[in-house]
Amino acid sequence: MKAGWSFHELSRAALEPWLDGLGRLRITVFREFPYLYDGSLEYEREYLKTYMKSSRSLVVLVTDGSNEVVGATTCIPLSDEGPEYQEAFIKAGWDVNDVCYFGESILLPPLRGRGIGKEFFKRRESHAQRLGFKWTAFCAVDRTRDHPLRPAGYRPLDEFWISQGYARRPELKATFAWKEIGEESESPKRLTFWTKSWNH
Repeated sequence: MKAGWSFHELSRAALEPWLDGLGRLRITVFREFPYLYDGSLEYEREYLKTYMKSSRSLVVLVTDGSNEVVGATTCIPLSDEGPEYQEAFIKAGWDVNDVCYFGESILLPPLRGRGIGKEFFKRRESHAQRLGFKWTAFCAVDRTRDHPLRPAGYRPLDEFWISQGYARRPELKATFAWKEIGEESESPKRLTFWTKSWNH
């Protein structure tokens, strides 16, 4: 990795000094397609409190030479997440206590394609295995191929996720609301979960 970049594994109160930096990164990266998120730092601070409250969460940050947050990934027991995250699993007969939920995995453009995404999966999966989870899971927003804001040449991350051992689970769907670029207010978005089994 380029000199000047550092990884930080954080949880609970240790995350607090980094909340605004992480929030700004989320707003920047999630503004891109496919999320098109029109976010605010106030919302981000509230959202990230979930990770501070959980004793078994993990936040991995990447900082540059000036100590700015330029990459981040998160994971948390699904049982410590909100009901909108748990609903699909409960309806499908899963035990939410068996699942470690992977939140965002985000990088500024200059860091992409350098193996950091794989490192993020490695660190989150190691954390989940140490805690004895049977499954790891994340979700991704569903967008149509003809979406008007889909950039030319856009490539979804499906191949990368499959290469990391994850399978798309169309039967596991979630609905989250956020304000999208060009919207006056929040609207519901559909997302599909991907899972990986550690029962071996």
